[in-house]
Amino acid sequence: MTETPGQGPTKCVRVLLAEDQGMMRGALALLLGMEDDIEVVAQVATGDRILAAARDSHPDVALLDIELPGLSGLDAAVLLREEMPGCRVLILTTFGRPGYLRRAMEAGAAGFLVKDGPVEELAAAIRRVLAGETVIDPALAAAALSAGPSPLTARERDTLNAAADGATVADIAGKLHLSESTVRNYLSAAIGKTGTRNRMEAVRAARQQGWL
Repeated sequence: MTETPGQGPTKCVRVLLAEDQGMMRGALALLLGMEDDIEVVAQVATGDRILAAARDSHPDVALLDIELPGLSGLDAAVLLREEMPGCRVLILTTFGRPGYLRRAMEAGAAGFLVKDGPVEELAAAIRRVLAGETVIDPALAAAALSAGPSPLTARERDTLNAAADGATVADIAGKLHLSESTVRNYLSAAIGKTGTRNRMEAVRAARQQGWL
């Protein structure tokens, strides 16, 4: 709680921070904690701990990285929207890819910023999303508009994700509960849509665009 002259105490914004790099996570928590009206109430290093931490700490804003072990920040945003709709999600990532921005908005995120901005800008964004605004990095917004939507269907995206570690068609089919012929069809479609020559090139190209 902070004091606002003439208005009494002001409630601190409760923030959950999800970042897998310990040094970055600690620095963000320290810097945000120096703001009079922001309190970091939970810190997690993996995506699969976000929902449980949110249940325990009841944050107003969840500040999520995208590429997290266990569960991506984008997938965690969907879970938060479904279970804790009052928690606003702000994506903070190193990778300012247009596809990531589109997926973040589809997941219900209220904001999307890249990590190279000043902490004052991040603190202001936290306050703005809590106030009901949508905050998006302007350069990234323009790039997303010019890039257009992802050409991949949800199933093609799932299949490429499953293929990313070099899994065989049989492995992918078992994991996704699909037939091997269906997996081959999805992989072929994804390769064609990304303009690549094989599945691993398709994975790389889709990641570079933020489609995975």
